[in-house]
Amino acid sequence: MANHRKEVTTLKSLSKRQWTKIAAVLATMGLLAGAGFASRSFYASQHPAVQVTSYSATDSNALEVSRGADREDLRGADANTSYVTVKINGKSRVVLGTNFTDVKSVLDAGDITLEPNDSVAPALNSKVDESTVITINRAGADLETTDSPIAFNTVKKETAALPQGQEKVETEGQAGVMETTSIVTRTGDKVVSSNIFASFVKTAPTDKVILVGTGSTASNNSGSAGNPGSSASASIGTTVPAGDMQQWAHDYMLSNGYSESDFSATVYIISHESGWRVNAMNPSGAYGLPQALPGSKMSTEGEDWATNYQTQLKWFWQYCAGRYGSVQGAYSYWLGHHNY
Repeated sequence: MANHRKEVTTLKSLSKRQWTKIAAVLATMGLLAGAGFASRSFYASQHPAVQVTSYSATDSNALEVSRGADREDLRGADANTSYVTVKINGKSRVVLGTNFTDVKSVLDAGDITLEPNDSVAPALNSKVDESTVITINRAGADLETTDSPIAFNTVKKETAALPQGQEKVETEGQAGVMETTSIVTRTGDKVVSSNIFASFVKTAPTDKVILVGTGSTASNNSGSAGNPGSSASASIGTTVPAGDMQQWAHDYMLSNGYSESDFSATVYIISHESGWRVNAMNPSGAYGLPQALPGSKMSTEGEDWATNYQTQLKWFWQYCAGRYGSVQGAYSYWLGHHNY
């Protein structure tokens, strides 16, 4: 009878040559596993996990949350706020809201108007959640980026290191840069439509700082003026209002119990956050003069929060008082963190 039992190779029956091959295979596998682990570790170190966050317009790292009670999540202080990413011709922007039901509701909240020839995916009536990415392709439209200047302010700081009434320029002023991206449709050389997609501070302005002497001639001659800026460096100074918005803010604050230093702190933060553009719109979803996140938070001060600078500033002052105790408290935090 034929023997159909399968011959089983045992460890004892292996030859020396077979043992050598097995050792070589195991060594190779070990090297590959080690290389894979090292490669994964290298990739992780080079490409750390990115957490979705919001940020100040001037935070180059874009990793600090501003104007939200929670500084790690785009939802900010309102747990009901959700966010959806919208891409138009490849450019991304986050739209925040509280009542998103479908694609159309997101576009409405983001004030994104569709053109007749736009293609949208998913469809307008499709349900959305925070994993949804709405893609809009606009034929014949280009994303155009322009820069515009942000005026600098003049700040006067008193110092006893200079004789009474004497002035000295400590820092020359320099205009900042506001970057605006618009969706522009043209027919030939004629602009048919132009809609702002994002607008934020690219480079913050540098204030012109003037030292104003409060000391006596005798103290000046004794050598105390060797470094007149040192005695004034800790002072926030008095800022000269520039433009109608700042003039209103100055007059309103002084008539409502605020100080000149509070106004200087206001000007500094708003200049760095939005360049004093009422409709400044960061890709993170932050909006307006104070870059509120989301902008709809400012509705607590008025339904015209999207267009009225007075409403936006009143919300800003209330926010600073509630979170930092004062406007100057927010200013101190901003200096250390470049957001507030």
